[in-house]
Amino acid sequence: QVQLVESGGGSVQAGDSLRLSCAASGRTFTNYHMGWFRQAPGKEREFVAAIGWSGAPTYYADSVKGRFTISRDNAKNTLYLRMNSLKPEDTAVYYCAAPSRTYVGRDYYLRYDYWGQGTQVTVSS
Repeated sequence: QVQLVESGGGSVQAGDSLRLSCAASGRTFTNYHMGWFRQAPGKEREFVAAIGWSGAPTYYADSVKGRFTISRDNAKNTLYLRMNSLKPEDTAVYYCAAPSRTYVGRDYYLRYDYWGQGTQVTVSS
């Protein structure tokens, strides 16, 4: 059974940093891209960042570019999201995602089949 378990969320002040982790189990994702999404109250889930199987390339939403860094440790089957200079508008539940197979095409990094349960990030001003 595939499981993606996020951790590292919390309540912080604007300008602070957090690092989210996503531990995968049940299968290895070392050959696939992985990503982070988020969903704020009353809004649809949105793409945050993605990373290729080898650690490159990386993709970011414009709203987090320059502040967030996605990385992975394939030896640990773990995905990370370093979030710096947090803003109140970053408040959301953050989800880790992984595909069940290799996707191709220009938008391959937006396609996922497995999702974690989410971790809450709250940024106050």
